[in-house]
Amino acid sequence: MNPGIWKTVFVMAIAYSIINSASAQTIESLVMPGPVTESHAEVETECSSCHEPFARGQQRGLCVACHEDVGLDIERGAGFHGLFAEARDGRCADCHTDHEGRDSVIVILDEDTFDHEFTDYPLLGRHGEAACADCHEPEKKHREAPSDCVSCHLDDDVHDGFTGTECGDCHNETEWLDIEFDHDTTDYPLLGKHMEVACSDCHEDKTLRNTPTTCYGCHAEDDSHNGRSGQNCENCHNPSSWDDSSFDHSRDTEFTLDGGHASLSCGDCHSEDPFADTLEMACVSCHLEDDNHEQHFGDQCDTCHATDLWTSPFFDHDVDTEHALIGAHESIECTDCHIEPIFEVELLTACNDCHAEDDPHEEEQGIVCKDCHNESSWQDDVFFDHDLTRFPLLGSHAEVECESCHETHVFRDAPELCVDCHIEDDPHEGRFHEDCASCHNPVDWPEWMFDHDTETAFALSGAHLEVLCDDCHRQSLASMSKLVGRCGDCHRADDIHDREFGTDCGRCHSADSFSNVEAIK
Repeated sequence: MNPGIWKTVFVMAIAYSIINSASAQTIESLVMPGPVTESHAEVETECSSCHEPFARGQQRGLCVACHEDVGLDIERGAGFHGLFAEARDGRCADCHTDHEGRDSVIVILDEDTFDHEFTDYPLLGRHGEAACADCHEPEKKHREAPSDCVSCHLDDDVHDGFTGTECGDCHNETEWLDIEFDHDTTDYPLLGKHMEVACSDCHEDKTLRNTPTTCYGCHAEDDSHNGRSGQNCENCHNPSSWDDSSFDHSRDTEFTLDGGHASLSCGDCHSEDPFADTLEMACVSCHLEDDNHEQHFGDQCDTCHATDLWTSPFFDHDVDTEHALIGAHESIECTDCHIEPIFEVELLTACNDCHAEDDPHEEEQGIVCKDCHNESSWQDDVFFDHDLTRFPLLGSHAEVECESCHETHVFRDAPELCVDCHIEDDPHEGRFHEDCASCHNPVDWPEWMFDHDTETAFALSGAHLEVLCDDCHRQSLASMSKLVGRCGDCHRADDIHDREFGTDCGRCHSADSFSNVEAIK
């Protein structure tokens, strides 16, 4: 038998016997080539931490399981082990050789040839000129080096941390002072000439604290107004052109300068600080001494006057009020009606409100004077319809003059009964009652109408139809109403029987003929 085979068999027999003993070790520990590096010393006796018996291909998985951060880089495709293909796909042992003693270096890294592009932090600009030790501390892993600016440049931060830790928002690795910053992202966008100035022109304090944001904060020494116009320079000026004033009094205030106001200077109305003034905008605030109305018309001068034609009032009473001036009202003065200040006292517009003392009717005709009168002439063309009163004018009444019945202009005191006006014309001398209209009418006084049969209790028949009223009515109606209609009431003097046959003449006589005697009934 070949001696080599015997050796192999012998070694395997020994290994088998050791494995089955109580203090047995793995075959790998018996054939371990040498001590591991210092960082692996604590697992040196546990070969299974790094080796799978008789399965060299499984060793990479054990490494990644232990070095979780490396495994995560490979999984994400980040860091050196995730970006460098040989590190990502190769065996760990190809680069990291162990079992060469405690002092051995397991990480094989040539800083002079290492390509930093295979890291999460490529070296750009001035960083490419820096030494590894400038960022990587000796006692720390290379992956633990900081990647934010402030971790390395904290002592170089002229802003004293006021602008935060994101230095890359303004600076770059090529030239630290070559600043790229969008000022529009701040509360103070740079416009016009401000875009041309250097940062230090405004930011004298490099910490950027307390930087003024008002015009006056930077341009106080440039103020040609010497503070007279206040500190709100932007009210008139703009950053595009300082000399091009953009202030528009009509647009930027509530008071348009027109007419005579347009030619005034600021000082004519404003004090030394026009933007601090709180001016009243009523005309009288400035023109009180010029008010020749002595405030009688109030302080709303613009109701009648314009700024360009102060002496030509444009007030139109017919349009601007609810009381048009017609007829004689057109020629009167304002103060004839507006005794009190115009805009303080509401003037009533009924005729009687002004003409109460001129009312000859003593308000008996009401206060709506225009029902009869007009504004052109108070006395001429008086319109009145008497038919709308309690006494319509009929017949001859329509032809008489007003004064014939109305002794005063009160009118309501005029009599309404016929007898009140016609008592002197009464041929009956008061024997009949005062209701003349019971028989007469105003169309024709002699053409009277009265039906004795229906309107009294004594029907006229026979010879009674031909007698005159006065033949029977020798006394007043009040006296005659007491009679009961017996013949003897009127014919007592004609009774030749001297009452021997009683007072009921109708028993023998008739109304047709007194002398024709009939049989006694």
